[in-house]
Order: sequence, then structure tokens, then C-alpha cells
Amino acid sequence: MTSCCQSLSAEMQQECRRILELIEDASTIAISGHTSPDGDALGSVLGLGLALADRYPEKDVAFLLADRGCVPRIYKFMKGSERFVPAAEYEADPDLFIAVDCPVVERLADSARALARAKHVACFDHHPAREEFAERCVRSVSAAATAVLIDSFLRLSDIPLSSDVATCLLCGLMTDTGRFQYQNADPAAFACAARLVDAGAQPSLVALEVYQSQRLEYLKLESLVMGRIRTVANGRVAYSYAYASDLTRLHVTPDECDGLVDVVRSVQGVEVCLFVKETEVCHQVRGNLRSKCDLDVSGVAARFGGGGHTAAAGFTYEGSIVETLNDALPMLCELVGEDPTGLRVEL
Repeated sequence: MTSCCQSLSAEMQQECRRILELIEDASTIAISGHTSPDGDALGSVLGLGLALADRYPEKDVAFLLADRGCVPRIYKFMKGSERFVPAAEYEADPDLFIAVDCPVVERLADSARALARAKHVACFDHHPAREEFAERCVRSVSAAATAVLIDSFLRLSDIPLSSDVATCLLCGLMTDTGRFQYQNADPAAFACAARLVDAGAQPSLVALEVYQSQRLEYLKLESLVMGRIRTVANGRVAYSYAYASDLTRLHVTPDECDGLVDVVRSVQGVEVCLFVKETEVCHQVRGNLRSKCDLDVSGVAARFGGGGHTAAAGFTYEGSIVETLNDALPMLCELVGEDPTGLRVEL
């Protein structure tokens, strides 16, 4: 038994075998990640989808985007990214729907309709879930990324990993660990990365395309966000923000903003941070939370109907940026053990 399989429990290995049976019995397969997909969602869809398409050329494998938008620019380098189709335009009734990196049906957005039409549903995910929506699920909240679970599944199933598949999965792993800087960069994550590189993954390509090819317009927005950083709770909580008008004026698209929370996270002495930006929906704000220690920010996200991991979580708030900050920052102050009394933000 390979080391990647040893990282899966006996129960999860059995679930992998059952999912493989569903795959082998299916003629049409649809694979989707969550709405507003990140590198792990996209890399996991592509890694799994490309591997299945190569192994089973007779099957119709569809790569779905949960939204009507396109693949974010920084992820278009991955092989197969041009094969994504908006789920709203996918009309088939798949024999098998596979959700990746998604703990709840609501996060599948348009793809949820394809799931509802499917004969069978499977899931690979590393987020905690309120309840399982798939009949077969490989879920491990200790996995650094869903890409790690896809790698384990493919190897357990004796499905070869091409260099393109390995690069897609490595992109998922690198982005969800923040280039192996986050607390989830555990021995299993490094072992998976080593296996993927051995299979032909190109870490330098992922680093170049995702982290070292930013548009000048984005860098100007990053500078603006950096200049707005403020701290509260004796420097233990940091926050910053971006208006929709900032993105419009600087010609930056919303999908380019994923890395802005890490700008706020980088402040020395900060334990938890919050970055908020107005969405394209009127009077709606998206919040991103990060923790640099063992404090769990997912509980704060859950208070607003969001969720995520201990060190990284997000939520959507119906209101203004000021209202979001004034609701969320006191919770973060309490999280770090500071008194939020009298805390009011005025921008």
C-alpha cells in the first residue's frame, strides 16, 4: 500500500472504491467545484476530470463552473481550463455528478441543478459539513486541500497521473496552503507535493502564473488596500477593504482579489485579520478571514452564514462595508481576548 493510501482511513479507502464503481458504471459524468472557484476547486476539477477522461475516453466527462463567469485569469494556464462550461448551460442528466471542494449544495450555485438531475452523486472535500448531500463522499477535514484527496483517490484506483494532472493538483495544494505558509501545511501536504512533482508537476509554473504574473492594475489595487490597513485590539486584529468603485476605476475584476486578504494577514503582530470588499450585487459585501495562530476564525464566519476552516474562512454580508466591519471586528477582538467595548469604525 502506498503512503498516499495510508493517509486515508480504511473507511475512506472503501468510499474511494465505491466512487470508482460509480465512475466505471457511468457514461456521462459532470464534475463541479464551488461558486467563485479558487485554485483548489479548479485544480481538483481539472485534475480529476482530465485523469478520468484519459483513463475512460469512451465516457463523456463535463467540467462545470458553478457560476456564469469565466475561469480566473491566473488559473487559465492549467491544462483543460478551456473545457469548463457554465453549469447553467449544461443540459444533460449525468449518470454521475461529482462535487469537489464543496461542503453544501448551496455553494454549488448553478451546478446544483445538474446535481439534482444526476442518477448518482459523489463528493471529495476537506471542509466540515453540516450534513452529507452525496451518497458517496470522501471527506477529510485534516487534508490540506481537496487536491490531496483527489491525488489519493487516483493512486488508490490505479489511474495514472499525467504531468498536466499533477500540475493541476499541485496548483490546488499550493494555493490552499498559501505556498505552504499556512498552518495546514503538514507532513501529508509536503508528501503529496513530492508525489505530484515526481509525477511531473511543475511548481515553478504554478508559482509564475499564480503569484508572479499580476497585472499592473491589480498591483495598484493591492497598494490601495495596503494603505487602508488598520489594526485594533492592541494590534492583534487587522482589517482593510475595497469598494466596488475601486475595482471599476482600476479595471480590476472581482476574481483577481483572492490574494488581498494575505496582504492584511502579513502585518507583524497580527493574529487574525479581515478583508472585505463590495460585490457586484448592490449592498452586499464579501468578507475573508485569516488566522495566523491556533485561533479559529470559522466560527465568526458562521455567525454570518459563512464557513470554512480554522485558519481561513469567508462569509457574505448584506449591508455596507462599514456595517460589516462594525459587526465583525468586535467578534474578532473577543476571539483574541480583547475587550471590544466602544469599538466603532468610521471610514
